[in-house]
Amino acid sequence: MTKNDLSISLKQLRYFIVASQHSSLRQSALELGISQPSLSAQLRLLEESLDVVLFERSRGGVTLTPIGRELIAEANNALAAAESILKVAQLSSHGPSGTFRLGVAPSLGPYTLPWLLPKVRDKYRSVKFFVRESFTSKLITDLKAGVYDLIFSPMPIEDPNLTVLPVFREPIYLVVAKTHQLATAGTIRAEQLDGMSILTIEEQHLFFRQVEQLCKRFNANLLRDFEGTSLDAIRQMVYMELGAAFLPALYIRSEIKDRDELCVLKVEDEQMYRVHAMAWRNTSPMRTYYRSLHGFIQELSENVFGKDIIIQS
Repeated sequence: MTKNDLSISLKQLRYFIVASQHSSLRQSALELGISQPSLSAQLRLLEESLDVVLFERSRGGVTLTPIGRELIAEANNALAAAESILKVAQLSSHGPSGTFRLGVAPSLGPYTLPWLLPKVRDKYRSVKFFVRESFTSKLITDLKAGVYDLIFSPMPIEDPNLTVLPVFREPIYLVVAKTHQLATAGTIRAEQLDGMSILTIEEQHLFFRQVEQLCKRFNANLLRDFEGTSLDAIRQMVYMELGAAFLPALYIRSEIKDRDELCVLKVEDEQMYRVHAMAWRNTSPMRTYYRSLHGFIQELSENVFGKDIIIQS
């Protein structure tokens, strides 16, 4: 190890990254909140320490040299590693804090988070959650890209770069209008679904695939011409007697209050459910906290939702 190995500061690397994003050092200095001479001096020190020229300078501004372009990725990695060290140290000494970006599926979030997040907030007073809804496929893509810190979504979530821990199983029931011939049955046999018209959510939702598989399993008729944009839209179409629908238990618990208008049926001797999981990047410095949060969410879910879910080991 030479003396130059320890002469590079994280501040210099940050300045280098910001300067690489602009053609003008003046503009970079404004973004960093420092003077242009200070920025120029720090970049010169970095170049001297590395014994390379990072920027081609001209009256028109600055551009990265080939070696400068090559080192940008390494500089980003170094800063990310340093931030991870700081976050782990902070978590160890002070507990979790800050705002976490949580992605959630639209067929799950509205029917769980209003009951769960207030209690999470009570337990972790220094933590806040910025919540956004999206389809599961995009949640996974955006989680890997760093848009989210963690996601809460139906499975499957399959990626070797992600840690995926199931939270609970949510049963699925058949919902029909009060005028349907099976409305008073309570429990029906699988063969009674043969040929039945089933409404579904739009194809980009993961729940669509489950409904499609259930229709194939029971030889029911999937109504592709009347796809709903949401679970609420499907419920309204069931009211209008356009067909029956498979709907998840937590949605039913939250939104179907008037059982005189809609009837919820269980299919006898059939296992119909979806599994929800929390997921985060394997490399996240907060992964210890996320595991703790996962356990707390499981405990909360069992207490809050009771018989409407089955905790997944």
